[in-house]
Amino acid sequence: MSLFDWFANRQKSGPISKDRQEREIADGLWSKCEACSVLTYTKDLQANQMVCPDCGHHNRVFSDERIRQLIDANTWLPIDAELVATDPLQFRDRKPYSDRLRDMQEKTKLNDAVQTGVGRLDGLPVALGVMDFRFMGGSMGSVVGEKLTRLIERATRERLPTIIVCASGGARMQEGMLSLMQMAKISGALHRLQAARLLYVPVLTHPTTGGVTASFAMLGDIILAEPKATIGFAGRRVVEQTLREKLPEDFQTAEYLLQHGFVDAIVLRTQLKPTLARLIRLHQPSASTHLPIHLTEARSLSMTIPD
Repeated sequence: MSLFDWFANRQKSGPISKDRQEREIADGLWSKCEACSVLTYTKDLQANQMVCPDCGHHNRVFSDERIRQLIDANTWLPIDAELVATDPLQFRDRKPYSDRLRDMQEKTKLNDAVQTGVGRLDGLPVALGVMDFRFMGGSMGSVVGEKLTRLIERATRERLPTIIVCASGGARMQEGMLSLMQMAKISGALHRLQAARLLYVPVLTHPTTGGVTASFAMLGDIILAEPKATIGFAGRRVVEQTLREKLPEDFQTAEYLLQHGFVDAIVLRTQLKPTLARLIRLHQPSASTHLPIHLTEARSLSMTIPD
């Protein structure tokens, strides 16, 4: 239903009070685009995977929704969901780190900033990790590093292609060096995955920065990004102050990185699942024989050669 149709239907049924309009917007019936300010019927926006139908702006989505968008229904098997961070440094800021973790867990219903699991994408078995920016800015601590490493190691054993959807502010400062160690740990696991000639595709979403960019986000065989996603290591102001010069307006955007060879393709969210499926079919000649029972008997995948 378009905005015009909605108003046309309401005019037939009589005038609409200002209070009623404000109440319906407040109740979430309509969503206002952050980029173009156009109002869209929320159900239509959700059906379009939270991409504005008017200007194409990609609204931020979180891990549960990402999994629903990419994984076939009733095939998702989460792994290592029980892992929970501790407070090894007894970090104190305005609030103890342990309290912040507890608050985030209650607010997001997640144990940490990534969900990992195996499932089927357009019928193809995959290992998938999805970072969640709601949980402390998607920061990478020991649990994020451990879960992604275990996911990659499982994919290597079961010969599965691996996809990681990145959304992070970088390494988690509350865990200090233990957080930075995850960069090397995940990178080492990816080296073994790629040595086994298995496909790894990172999907860079808004934002992908810091230690995540400096490690597994840029180690893919094929690197995909969403339109206008912010991708970088240090912040724009830090880079400008260090170089003592003004940077281009599109600096650290997906489009800038594509132009300079750091990203292989920018893919609309609505086209991400079929694009990933095609890449897997092109690069994965055969599937694992060790898939979980719920994914059914593994079957061979014939390599497709494009016309």
